[in-house]
Amino acid sequence: MWPRWRKGSLHEEPAAPPIHSSFSFPTLKDVHSLLRDEEEISSAAGNSPRRPSVFHRVRISAAALRTWRTLPDPSPVPAGQEKRIVLYYTSLRVIRKTFEDCRAVRSILRGFRVAVDERDVAMDSGFLAELKVLLGRHRGQRLGLPQVFIGGRYVGGEEEIRQLHESGELRRFVEGVAPAAPAGCERCGGLAFVLCGSCSGSHKRYTEKSGFRSCTACNENGLVRCPDCCLPSL
Repeated sequence: MWPRWRKGSLHEEPAAPPIHSSFSFPTLKDVHSLLRDEEEISSAAGNSPRRPSVFHRVRISAAALRTWRTLPDPSPVPAGQEKRIVLYYTSLRVIRKTFEDCRAVRSILRGFRVAVDERDVAMDSGFLAELKVLLGRHRGQRLGLPQVFIGGRYVGGEEEIRQLHESGELRRFVEGVAPAAPAGCERCGGLAFVLCGSCSGSHKRYTEKSGFRSCTACNENGLVRCPDCCLPSL
């Protein structure tokens, strides 16, 4: 008869504690889910505003730094002249993206509450010719709208202004610019143009010798720049 094994003679290894079902080792997928966590929270919250993420701010700052490095050296402001901002834009809605870009840049610049010389190429084609000359002096920049000059220095268009604004660098550019007037111009009502006094806005003048001729004192729309609130060209 085989000897009976004594109970408890073999020492069994204690069972390992069960791993909680909610635990999992981190993977690359989990890292991506962490990066998307803020976007998911934003989508669940609806249209509530949120501050840009750290990764977004780093990307914007790097882009703004690249923009800063590609800008030409600033030219000194002539003696007796104040530092100013000149914006070339269009008020026409023919090209939707161009109109929205111009509106966005105007809103950004006005947010600093400084004086901005806004030059609408739709109101005066002379501004367009002026802009072509200015951009031709700055490394062959392509012609597009909007375009911004600060203190006689070419800054860029909508993308550059937006990047500098989001990174906080644009505030340094506008330092030293005169503050905006608390009230609009009484003569032009903030439109920057008034009717030509020579032709009363018709852009035509009559003389007995030559008959009707185009007025040389105004633009193609019979308007002249307001002498009270508009500054001379760059």
